[in-house]
Amino acid sequence: MHTQHSSAIVDPGAVIGEGTRIWHFVHVCSGARIGKGVSLGQNVFVGNKVVIGDNCKIQNNVSVYDDVVLEDGVFCGPSMVFTNVYNPRSLIERKSEYRSTIVRKGATLGANCTIVCGVEIGEFAFVGAGAVINKNVPAYALMVGVPARQIGWMSRYGEQLDLPLVGEGVVVCPHTQERYILSAGQVTREAVGND
Repeated sequence: MHTQHSSAIVDPGAVIGEGTRIWHFVHVCSGARIGKGVSLGQNVFVGNKVVIGDNCKIQNNVSVYDDVVLEDGVFCGPSMVFTNVYNPRSLIERKSEYRSTIVRKGATLGANCTIVCGVEIGEFAFVGAGAVINKNVPAYALMVGVPARQIGWMSRYGEQLDLPLVGEGVVVCPHTQERYILSAGQVTREAVGND
């Protein structure tokens, strides 16, 4: 069972997982699929063709438009923006031209950042506040600026890793003891214990 504030509107047909909390002035459209343990902050909009995984946190004033998929554990900071049309015009109907956006497991999208449609954000990537993402983001990448550029790598725990942007390297997270390996421009994580 989910909980929702009396001011929230959840259209019939929406699927909402157990333990999900829906706060003030939220609107969830009928085709939305929302997982377990999700938090939808004040004034959030969730479109019809949206999938939100388990344990996501969507902060105040975020609109999750059609063709956006959030995997488990995604964090959407306050007032961050998704788009679904690349070249919108008020006078030209482009609903058939929506571009899909996929945000992989555990990624963080900082406050007021913008995700231009048609991109994939890699797992546990970290998009800084106010950044504008207009291309795919690798797993564990730290992205900042307008347009966004990669300035480093982030751990699953949410701390910057002491790895070069290019080349090769290995580092151990002091919080989790997980090993992060940079090779061929990608970071992979070696799990510890029952991960």
